[in-house]
Amino acid sequence: MLFNITIGVLIIGITITIQAYGTRYWLNRVSKNKRLQSLAGFDKNAVKLLIFTALFLLTLNFIEAIVWGFTYYLLPGITEFQTIEKAIYFSMVTFTTLGYGEITISSSNRILAGFEAMSGVLLLGWTTAMMFSVIQFIMKNTFQQNNKK
Repeated sequence: MLFNITIGVLIIGITITIQAYGTRYWLNRVSKNKRLQSLAGFDKNAVKLLIFTALFLLTLNFIEAIVWGFTYYLLPGITEFQTIEKAIYFSMVTFTTLGYGEITISSSNRILAGFEAMSGVLLLGWTTAMMFSVIQFIMKNTFQQNNKK
């Protein structure tokens, strides 16, 4: 059990690092884009920003779930996954806390799934917070543009 806890904490650290550097990259990219500094409401540029932000952040979440999937696939004590696709599918279901349950792992390794679910809740919440932040950015720019008139 201690081995699984150690692996779980390590993978959580890796996925948080992915989310942190991805978030930093995206915020730098958005803040340096001069075209975005003059957004006027939910115009075409604002909608494009929201779409690309969502796609970028969800890609980060997908990469994080893939990291967990590879962990399940490569750990010697987990034999339930004959293909990497099954391991990633199990990971996606666990990461999102959907929990279909048609694929499970042995009782001695189930604690990893719990760690992944906790990680998924945290990182999907982070993604939601980032989307909210981008919406606030758009709204702030809208109010500033309207007050200049």
